[in-house]
Amino acid sequence: MNFDVKNLPTPCYVTDEKLLRENLEILKYVQEKSGARILLAQKAFSMYSTYPLIAEYLCGTTASGIYEARLGYEEMGKPFGKETHVFSPAYKEEDMRELVKYCDHIVFNSFPQWEKFRETVKSSGRNITCGIRVNPEYSEIETDIYNPCFENSRLGTTLANFDENALDGIDGLHFHTMCEQNSDTLERTVAVFEEKFGKYLHRMKWVNFGGGHHITRKDYDVEKLIEVVRRVKEKYGVEVYLEPGEAVALNAGFLVTEVLEVMKNGMDIAILDTSAACHMPDVLEMPYRPNVIGAGKAGEKAHTYRFGGPTCLAGDIIGDYSFDEPLKVGDRLVFCDMSIYSMVKNNTFNGMPLPAIVYARENGTTEIIREFTYDDFRSRL
Repeated sequence: MNFDVKNLPTPCYVTDEKLLRENLEILKYVQEKSGARILLAQKAFSMYSTYPLIAEYLCGTTASGIYEARLGYEEMGKPFGKETHVFSPAYKEEDMRELVKYCDHIVFNSFPQWEKFRETVKSSGRNITCGIRVNPEYSEIETDIYNPCFENSRLGTTLANFDENALDGIDGLHFHTMCEQNSDTLERTVAVFEEKFGKYLHRMKWVNFGGGHHITRKDYDVEKLIEVVRRVKEKYGVEVYLEPGEAVALNAGFLVTEVLEVMKNGMDIAILDTSAACHMPDVLEMPYRPNVIGAGKAGEKAHTYRFGGPTCLAGDIIGDYSFDEPLKVGDRLVFCDMSIYSMVKNNTFNGMPLPAIVYARENGTTEIIREFTYDDFRSRL
């Protein structure tokens, strides 16, 4: 860690500029070697105070809704001349009238959606390129809630519903079938995609391989990714987009918390000032057990504790951790990999204050970007 936890408010999210830049350097290498254009998927990481740094490396942002699109445009697209992309399973008419002001690329989930809004796009007076999201009906994701290709999925147009006679004005195809996976999964997915939709790529200007690529993970096969991208570019003469979210800020962020109480009920329990339900909801949704600096698995070290949040939810449990020394009230703990899917998904259930947002700079200083108050809680209600 490049910061002192004792000098920070708790709870707080800390994004480390040095670690973030290390990820961006890897993504820059992929772009340079493959020719891919890489976008930040804001659904995973939208800390826009980092966008000036990200803009040094990536080609723009992609959004899943109207506010993300506006954020990407205002914080990266307009000031840095970067691209702004958006996809939604269905658009509201009033939103589309706004989106055409912000977006360079708009991806539609179906041909009826494209037909509904094509005149809005054409009459915008802007050079907007449009695409169709397809569902290749192939995915290696085992958990249905994260699988865009599970049975009866609403995401993307299947081959049976693909209307090759309605491609006039469509410049690209988009698929998203992955979640935290390696490039060998992409290689197999692209093979299925080509078998079903490859004949249409010769008519396209671009193809978007979506997100879910864990490019900055230590065991990720970057060279295979480069090979897959280059082959598709050369074979079809298209631009290739990648839109990772997690990979941009993977392992570049932390959540600092304080022990409020230590108690015992069959085992030692530590109540923290951070909540799984409110501040790291993926811990319950995925579910998974985030790492804590200096801690081991239950029973691995001398003193094991179950971490719980301060809410009324009985299941607000973060996990079991062990330590060499007993925990005491006031101890600071640091959860790892907390920049992604945390700030974007947190909530104020039970009136819990939201964690502060901190930027740990490469020069060793820390900048408190935002602290939240009662007014932030009240204004949502």
